[in-house]
Amino acid sequence: MSIRSMQTGLSETDIHDLLRNDRRRHTIKCLQEHGREVMLRDLAEDIAELETEESPPPRNIRDSVYISLHQNHLPKLDDAGVVDYDRDRKTIRLKDSARAVDVYMEVVTKYGVTWATYYRALGTVSLFLVVLSLTEVPLVSAVDPLIFASVFLAIIAGSTLYQLWSRRWLYLNQLS
Repeated sequence: MSIRSMQTGLSETDIHDLLRNDRRRHTIKCLQEHGREVMLRDLAEDIAELETEESPPPRNIRDSVYISLHQNHLPKLDDAGVVDYDRDRKTIRLKDSARAVDVYMEVVTKYGVTWATYYRALGTVSLFLVVLSLTEVPLVSAVDPLIFASVFLAIIAGSTLYQLWSRRWLYLNQLS
């Protein structure tokens, strides 16, 4: 059992079981984006929009999502200690322990690209430009390879700071 899974009392198998379902993953992501307590009706609307890619989503889909969240997914996430689901008030709040589960979710930018893919693309483009610059390719060789390397290192550093800051901001908002 990893240190992170010990924080929630969940094994890695339990965490993977929780994240196996799209609606539970969407629930965690939506709660992270809101950064506060959310009403079940609003959460069902958000998830139905994600599933249908329609705004507003059809009523029958919203109702289906609402029922499945209320009867199945939210109690499961609540029992696991990932969310706090108040069945009477129909409110959901992400718990601090969700951080341990979040590590197992794919980290994706708001444009649908994983951060790993983003960083890999930056590294590949920068290496390609440095090599072209060193091999005397017209136009590209007019720029010192050190400038290409420095610019891309700065972009990677800035992106890393943005990624860390935005994740920290989400968790700080969840605490308040």
